[in-house]
Amino acid sequence: MVSLGTIARKVMGLPEPTGKDGTGEKSTAGVPRQAEEAPPRPVNPWESAGVELRQQTATGKAGNSARTPPSRTSSGTPWTPQDERSGAVFLRRLGRGLVWFVVVLAAITGVRAWFIPPKAPAPKAPTVKAEAAYPKEAAQAVAARFARAYLGWDESKAAEREQLLAAVLPPDTDTTMGWDGHGRQDVLAVQPGAVTTTKNAQARVRVEVLIRPVVETEPAKDKKKAETPAQDAARWVGLDVPVAESGGQIVVTGRPGLVGIPKHGPKAPDTPTTQTDPELSTQTEGAVDKFFSAYAAGDTEAVTAPGASVPALPAGVEYKGLVSWSADAGSGDSRTGTARVSWSLGGASVEQVYRVTITQVSSSDAHRWQVDDVLGGSA
Repeated sequence: MVSLGTIARKVMGLPEPTGKDGTGEKSTAGVPRQAEEAPPRPVNPWESAGVELRQQTATGKAGNSARTPPSRTSSGTPWTPQDERSGAVFLRRLGRGLVWFVVVLAAITGVRAWFIPPKAPAPKAPTVKAEAAYPKEAAQAVAARFARAYLGWDESKAAEREQLLAAVLPPDTDTTMGWDGHGRQDVLAVQPGAVTTTKNAQARVRVEVLIRPVVETEPAKDKKKAETPAQDAARWVGLDVPVAESGGQIVVTGRPGLVGIPKHGPKAPDTPTTQTDPELSTQTEGAVDKFFSAYAAGDTEAVTAPGASVPALPAGVEYKGLVSWSADAGSGDSRTGTARVSWSLGGASVEQVYRVTITQVSSSDAHRWQVDDVLGGSA
């Protein structure tokens, strides 16, 4: 028969006691309770599972629960536990490692460098070892001295020639340089030219020499003295002189060779035609004529513009006249023109060309043109 305590616990929703109750009744071990005596379970299955676990721990049934599979009811655990596979663990760890690798790499290199790569540095110019320049001026000077002594000979002054050659030749060199010791030839001018370097500090220097051979004539039988030596026409010849640098100095290393010289120079480049100013040419012709007259007389200060410095010509030059004068077209107070002047020099008349710069000088009562500068040649 149901007791009042049981009815009251049902009404109040209290669980049934597991030991002695208030009426002295004992619960029978191992006998399951009736469904109507069980307390109503919570609606939430998670709370039901928690209550059941606490009950099993309190009654010492935790060991038996490991052997007895849980009931698959709505009050049990809503999932089935499964062992995690080793492959999934490896992939999860690998993914975490990759994430940390990217984070560390971004911290080292900078995120900006991933999207805006740095500009590549400009390639350095190859370093070229600069070699010491060949002493061309010294080579030209030595070659010119050698050419003057080599091409100028006189059988009555053979020792003098050998002495001049020895100054530019190595020691113990044959100073005759192939000359047989006869004849006479004068050197009038020497002009060193191009220096062509070869190898082992050697070079070849082109020297142009103006020579005049002298021919001795035999005296007539009825005359005691010889006639005046006949002189051939002067002519230019080329001479290639081999030289070498030794100890910072230039020395002639061997015999030279005669070479030809062109009869004519190369064709001159075309120059633009200069427009002239006829009115200014007529207006300034008198001032230019007056300047050249004073230019030959040795007094240019009175006919030049203030501040200009034009040295006068040396004595012996006589002014014959202004052949032509044309001022270039232009504007301003400073103009340039071309003058052709006739001079008397050495018993002959010669015409020469000048580029003359004139400046307009203003005073309180007038304006006039005066020469400011003069340069020889038409360039």
